[in-house]
Amino acid sequence: MPERTSGESSKIIKTNKKKSKGINRDDVFITGSIDIPFLALTIALLTIGLVMLFSASYPYAYYNNDHDSYYYFTRQFIFTIIGLVAMFVMSKINYKWLKVAVIPLLAVTILLLLVVLFYHTTVGGADGSDFKRWIPLPGGFTFQPSDLAKFTIILTFASYISDYYGKMRNFKYGILYPLGIIAVFCGLIFLEHHMSCTILMFLIGATLMFVGGSDWKLFAFGVAVLILIIFVVVTFPEMLENYAGDRIKAWLEKDFEPTGSRWQTNNSLYAIGSGGLFGAGLGNSKQKYLYVSEPQNDFIFSIVCEELGFVGAALIILLFGALVVRGFVIAARCHDKFGALMIIGVVSQIGIQVGFNIMVVTDTIPNTGIALPFFSYGGTAMMMLLFEIGVVLSVSRKASQKKV
Repeated sequence: MPERTSGESSKIIKTNKKKSKGINRDDVFITGSIDIPFLALTIALLTIGLVMLFSASYPYAYYNNDHDSYYYFTRQFIFTIIGLVAMFVMSKINYKWLKVAVIPLLAVTILLLLVVLFYHTTVGGADGSDFKRWIPLPGGFTFQPSDLAKFTIILTFASYISDYYGKMRNFKYGILYPLGIIAVFCGLIFLEHHMSCTILMFLIGATLMFVGGSDWKLFAFGVAVLILIIFVVVTFPEMLENYAGDRIKAWLEKDFEPTGSRWQTNNSLYAIGSGGLFGAGLGNSKQKYLYVSEPQNDFIFSIVCEELGFVGAALIILLFGALVVRGFVIAARCHDKFGALMIIGVVSQIGIQVGFNIMVVTDTIPNTGIALPFFSYGGTAMMMLLFEIGVVLSVSRKASQKKV
């Protein structure tokens, strides 16, 4: 066997170092076909969402933004274009590079979650609560760190579980450390007076813990404790801060402050009820004319129900369901735990948000102020969501699946 020169040996050592973490540093872009059904479902929901955003928002925009009926739609359209560019760029980048970015992204996210507590837009509740959720930016724009935190916790858990998968049944690695990560995120977001996102972050983390192999007995015990806490909070809502406690009271007592805490929910129910089977027709909602408060945001689904009826709303729910199911199919066909866990985290986030939003709008649970993906107005949320879709599409290129 011929001897290698020192130069050849040096090249081999460098090559091995490049691949030491399971990725070649020269392999920045990824080849293969993206999952067409997942992309098609995304585009369908995005298109319907933009149409419904304009329909739901133009009276409110006209009244509150110097007679500019296109205010919310125009801004959301710009955010969507930026998000689509990010989605397609991310779909071409090797998703394994995200693992390299876990620690820096985690540090930046925690820093932003701390910054927003001291530097934020002045948004107050009826009870005087200060919602510390948005960092003001030039040009009248804002940035919501909690939207970045949703992806950061998914990426953090995907990286952690893929590294310690064999130890996830151990209490320290499978329960204690993951709960510590969740506690940091949930604690900081709770200080923003953002209860809905606090709950969402907990559920995303818990979902990935369960899928990642945490001891199901300890996990079941944790769920039982959580149910007990929910029961106590619902029974004694005064334990929570004023805004959260009042929302629980408004949910339990249907005649509680009809022109205050119940106003938005009551008008949401009027909108859903008047939609009937086939709806009043696109653009024909009456409740969006300053009855449903800020119909472009969390309660946009009530306008969807009023204009498109039960049939239209059910079809949209089916599209969301198909998107989540298709995501799990891609994850199941992925041989890389890191990639599969990221997909599960992304589609779980979407599924949980959709479920919570619809339950809030229909008064099934207290008003938590949670957005409907692809529909509700919000630049940070839209751009981050489409970036996450790009991550799923990047992983789908590597998944061993039949080309469709």
